[in-house]
Amino acid sequence: MAAVSMRLPVARKAAGPSAPRGGEKHLVAPGDTITTDTGYMRGHGTYVEEEKLIASVAGAVERVNKLVCVKALKTRYNGEVGDIVVGRITEVQQKRWKVETNSRLDSVLLLSSMNLPGGELRRRSAEDELAMRDYLQEGDLISAEVQSVFSDGAVSLHTRSLKYGKLGQGVLVQVSPSLVKRQKTHFHDLPCGASVILGNNGFIWIYPTPEQKDEEAGGFTTNLEPVPLSDREVISRLRNCVVALVTEKLMLFDTSILYCYEASLPHQPTGQPQPAGVTQPGHQTSSRAGDRKYNTLQEARGQPVPVPPHPAPDRGSGVPCSSRASRGAV
Repeated sequence: MAAVSMRLPVARKAAGPSAPRGGEKHLVAPGDTITTDTGYMRGHGTYVEEEKLIASVAGAVERVNKLVCVKALKTRYNGEVGDIVVGRITEVQQKRWKVETNSRLDSVLLLSSMNLPGGELRRRSAEDELAMRDYLQEGDLISAEVQSVFSDGAVSLHTRSLKYGKLGQGVLVQVSPSLVKRQKTHFHDLPCGASVILGNNGFIWIYPTPEQKDEEAGGFTTNLEPVPLSDREVISRLRNCVVALVTEKLMLFDTSILYCYEASLPHQPTGQPQPAGVTQPGHQTSSRAGDRKYNTLQEARGQPVPVPPHPAPDRGSGVPCSSRASRGAV
């Protein structure tokens, strides 16, 4: 009979964050002196005064060779080429749309940077310019990709792929852009029956997974049929899971959202929400993510991975939850 190694739950020691090249990453507040060495170059979030490099924002110090910058922990979205964003149309102008993307300036979506209905490829004519409001109008939500960044920080978007375009029915959750983990893809079809678009700009779009994707519409046809109650409950639970992860300051990606969703299943979406209804699934997600990281390190070192006993779900905790999106509990 094979031996099974087990370990008792113990308090984890807080591991200090480390920076590359042996430098310890530390947090700074505005006005703190980062270094007095004049050999470093000033980056974003810093300024030089009396031959001292001083932080101008609150955040973590990052160093690349001789360039020192401070990455703010809570800030507006700073666009980068290739980012996936979710935005809202705020204005229709000549041959372009203004889009709110949680950045300092409104983003721009040019008429020439989007697919025509049906995916037709041709030059944009005056008729297309007159029909811009038929494509997108004020208040519409879209998913797009960052095409370029202007010198003033404004972002130019494009929706030339059929996976981008106008969004239909769903729930929009706005979080800090620093909590969205950068991944190879930000479109996730979750096994619970809903899909999530994790925008790099901090806009999270949760919607029911379509049975079949209409690729001939070019991203303009939206399904306005009533959403079943079961799908609405799943979407509300996922929305509340995102709120719980944000409350615990955990990174948002498909695995963390699934962990939190599974931790929230013992709670029924009825009754008056309580603070424990938000924090408990968040704590369980953090603990499960830590165990996964520990097991990965054990496998890399060639050591046996402990198999802890699977506890039964606690259905008698008496922690009520709410499925209403406006309450923010799991």
